[in-house]
Amino acid sequence: MSQETRKKLYHNFVVNVLDGCFFGFGLTGLASYVTIVPLFLSFLTESTALIGFMATMFQIGWQVPQLFTSNHVAGLRRYKPMVIYMTLQERIPFFGLAIVAVLIPMIGDQAALILAVILLAWQSLGGGFTGTAWQSMISKIMPPNRRGTFFGVQSAGANLFGVGGAIVASIILVAVDFPNSFAVLFLIAGISLMISFAFLAMAYEPESDPRDTVPKVKWSEFGKRLKVMLENDSNFRWFLIARALSSLSVTAISFFTIFGIRQYDMTPEFAGIMTSVLLLSQTITSPILGWVGDRWGHRRVLAFGNLIMALAIGVALFASDVTWFYVVFALTGVVNTTQWSTIMTLTTQFGSNAERPIYIGMSNTLIAPVTIFAPILGGWLVDLIGFNVAFAMFALAGLLAVFVLSVVMVDPYDTTVKPKNTIVVAGD
Repeated sequence: MSQETRKKLYHNFVVNVLDGCFFGFGLTGLASYVTIVPLFLSFLTESTALIGFMATMFQIGWQVPQLFTSNHVAGLRRYKPMVIYMTLQERIPFFGLAIVAVLIPMIGDQAALILAVILLAWQSLGGGFTGTAWQSMISKIMPPNRRGTFFGVQSAGANLFGVGGAIVASIILVAVDFPNSFAVLFLIAGISLMISFAFLAMAYEPESDPRDTVPKVKWSEFGKRLKVMLENDSNFRWFLIARALSSLSVTAISFFTIFGIRQYDMTPEFAGIMTSVLLLSQTITSPILGWVGDRWGHRRVLAFGNLIMALAIGVALFASDVTWFYVVFALTGVVNTTQWSTIMTLTTQFGSNAERPIYIGMSNTLIAPVTIFAPILGGWLVDLIGFNVAFAMFALAGLLAVFVLSVVMVDPYDTTVKPKNTIVVAGD
């Protein structure tokens, strides 16, 4: 890091945490893909499949595009201009959704549904096209021994503000009739995301040394470059395997609520309380695990998260009554922290400064098929063999991830296992 960047460290830490806070208030609370978006779509269509697909659109949009932008991002001396332009694409659509909601009585449900799907696809893909440049920028302006703490504090702020946004959303949904209620929600969400944008725009990022960039190449050459990087860096391949196993393991989280309802007569009110327990756990543990990872190693924290996932599954399976689900969802909050902040921090530790955007892109896009199809596979397994056996398989996947992370993989920043300069080997 340059001396000027170190002087701006506190400034960058504060403005980027505030960016995350208002982003969480808007996207996690007021316009959540988990609750608000599916509820809005349910007024426009009876297709459960479409509603379910759009609920996962955020994850798909975030992961899939990142590798395809990394060829361009790796050649940039400053990432911020791309971040600023692309992140507008994930914020502006909420103003469009507010307009669509207001126009529903005039244009009808069918037209409103089509426009909503287009805007949601635009929003989610905007996040994915921002992701590689944003993660590269953060890894550039935050020193390696602070990245985990930063991602943890930012995640905690986003969760905390998200809770506030969810409370505001519940009040608006009760006080204002459909569709104006959603128009208000999407409008406030858009405003919150623009406040977030203002803080992001305050981030300071100097130009990189030309030696820390890789010129953009033709796609055929870029494919060869990826092949060589994967062949030369066995440690990164083990990381991808560990991530895939982790994705399979955390699939169990999607079924905890329905398992509690069917096995322990969990009430809707109790399920709502569990959401609060989950968010509270994430808020508390995010900065703690980020700080621990910066000192103990994020690979170990990720292994710990997978171990906790197996423990949460065990508690759910052997619970004597529904009150044990307080423990299950508290543990799940710990797991969710490692699946976001820890993985993001660990990914930025692979490769040189020049290679980092490509590693970030591969880490997200190559694992996308598992992330997308794991819940579908999980639902099929539950229907086929029941909760008990399916949960046992999810726990086994988590324990296998612990083995890979603890025994086979090593810390990527360990210079004794630093991969070859794959950019030179790949050639242009």
